[in-house]
Amino acid sequence: MTRGEQPQDPNQIHPRPDFPQQDQEHPGWTGPMDPPPDHGEDSYRGSGLLVDRKALITGGDSGIGRAVALAFAREGADVVLTHLPEEEKEAAETVRLVEEAGRKGVAVACDIQDEKQCRSLVERAVSEGGRIDILVNNAAYQMSQPDGISAISTEQFDRVVRTNLYGMFWLCRSALPYIPAGGSIINTTSVQAYKPSPHLLDYAMTKGAIVTFTQGLAQMLAADGVRVNAVAPGPVWTPLIPATLPDTAEFGKQSPLGRPAQPAEMAPAYVFLASANASFITGEIMNATGGTPLP
Repeated sequence: MTRGEQPQDPNQIHPRPDFPQQDQEHPGWTGPMDPPPDHGEDSYRGSGLLVDRKALITGGDSGIGRAVALAFAREGADVVLTHLPEEEKEAAETVRLVEEAGRKGVAVACDIQDEKQCRSLVERAVSEGGRIDILVNNAAYQMSQPDGISAISTEQFDRVVRTNLYGMFWLCRSALPYIPAGGSIINTTSVQAYKPSPHLLDYAMTKGAIVTFTQGLAQMLAADGVRVNAVAPGPVWTPLIPATLPDTAEFGKQSPLGRPAQPAEMAPAYVFLASANASFITGEIMNATGGTPLP
């Protein structure tokens, strides 16, 4: 879908470069990252899978969210995306990519830890597009704590849970009246849901809960014609990594492919699950881990 008709060696599409140690303040920024992430700017080619669909993507300013927004736009969708207030410039770049594809792009500052902001976000998306065909719950928070559970403060735990779980719940509940039959909800879980790293205990816990939520909501909404699925990425090179993990030089080496994914390599999974090609697929978790086996 993204790189022509001939299959290509995944070890050659994105060969692992030297990843120098690098650190950023949370939430992290695309510009200083070395190497720069690939969101599909020069590679993703749409084929009309989402023409005139209306998408809402949380955390669409950078990383996986930016790659998904770009791919959705090149498939024909209009996109409303969220960002934190300090990520306005990052979000503007995503909007530029969406508009460059000939589609409408709208960036909304929103902290999904807040229920009122989630409701307002849905109202804004509906005012822009009239409906929400695709809801992508992608925004997340993590912070590595290698010193064990005693190092996880109540403040951190609360932020992880409110961002990763409460926000997803509030957005689904608020958006559902505006998602027609044929619509799709796609959540972002993680390899951490099944193979938790001890230093990401609270984050991994929420990603496991997202799997359960996805499978339960899919059954609840099947009769309404709304599909609910999730993508479980392995390591992906996004701004969250230098902002939250202590050892970026080793990041992704544990995957069988020996490297982290680029955000562009995640986007086709979201496109497929959002499209009519996945019309009989609901309640599924699409693993995109670089070879790490998951249930």
